[in-house]
Amino acid sequence: MPLNQIKTYNQLLELNHLTEAQKTASLRAIFKRDIEDNEHLSFRGKKIRPIKGKDGQPAMDVLFDHLTKESKEIKDDNGEKIKSRKEWENDRCVRLHWIKHHIEERTPHAVTVFSFIDRVKDKGNVPRTYLYNTEEQYVVILEPYRTKPEYYLLTAYRLTKEKGGIKQMQQKLKNKLDEIL
Repeated sequence: MPLNQIKTYNQLLELNHLTEAQKTASLRAIFKRDIEDNEHLSFRGKKIRPIKGKDGQPAMDVLFDHLTKESKEIKDDNGEKIKSRKEWENDRCVRLHWIKHHIEERTPHAVTVFSFIDRVKDKGNVPRTYLYNTEEQYVVILEPYRTKPEYYLLTAYRLTKEKGGIKQMQQKLKNKLDEIL
């Protein structure tokens, strides 16, 4: 388990041999070190904050789920579609320690930073800033805070052809804003 805490970019975390409890502990330790307990985490001088919690769930727990678990749409008791994050997504988990590396822009030659207006269900048009690693096909998504020069850390994941991520990212890059928000 502590072996994962010494892994650096672009190594992958070793999780497959761990029990569920060990995997959770390993990922939580990295999350706490790099994000939750890191008061200095910022992107281009703007502080990074977690997305807001829902239904009383702490914001850091929501963020941890966004960074490690797969989103699936399910139907609730009323037949309404809701997003659920219950299953680990291996591609996200093994790259959890890459997030800080990208936010701190330690490999600027490999990362394209741009802003784009996303159409978000129930929110309308929302500006977002993308840190897109073209070599590793990895992206970190930030959303500018409305009232302060800060960012919400929304999510980070590896782009795959199966989910259309690479094509979508190239399309967003084509239509990027002139400035980074």
